[in-house]
Amino acid sequence: MRRYPSLYLPSFHLVSYHLCVTTYRRNFIPGGSFFFTVNLADRRSHLLTERVDLLRTSFRYVRTRHPFTIEAIVVLPDHLHAIWTLPPEDPDFANRWRLIKTEFSRAIEASERRSRSRKSKGERNIWQRRYWEHTLRDENDFERHCNYIHFNPMKHGYVSSVSEWPYSSFQRFVRLGVYPRNWATGQEMTGANFGER
Repeated sequence: MRRYPSLYLPSFHLVSYHLCVTTYRRNFIPGGSFFFTVNLADRRSHLLTERVDLLRTSFRYVRTRHPFTIEAIVVLPDHLHAIWTLPPEDPDFANRWRLIKTEFSRAIEASERRSRSRKSKGERNIWQRRYWEHTLRDENDFERHCNYIHFNPMKHGYVSSVSEWPYSSFQRFVRLGVYPRNWATGQEMTGANFGER
């Protein structure tokens, strides 16, 4: 019996973005599953956990207009990790992230410092412009990234037990029987395999 959903691996489209400094490639797969890391511009900020309700509202707003499934997520003070699965006919995660960041930023009072470049483009300085994206290849890749997501609050020292962190999908995974409530505590962490190899 599978513990994680089976992944549909359809044909994909690589898209290159030609930037001033570098060529940037994204893997657009309709119906694909992706791991993301999205950071605030100020890595000392606690804005995401201080305004987690606004972040949730931003996600809901975008999901009603551009559906996707949040398979796993953790929100930390200055960054978040998530696994999304897109609809079978839709490869556009970039637009979804742009809209989530925009919705969140619009509701935050403009008090942050902005560079000349951001001002000229009408951008806020809440989020880093880019984000990390990884296409999940199979069930093992999916499992490793779920583990990475759920272990992250412990990795950063915010909690001594994964189950203590309130801004994560860990409790849902416990209810589904994927993890025991005491997962990742004590000796269970020896030899753990999280995230990218």
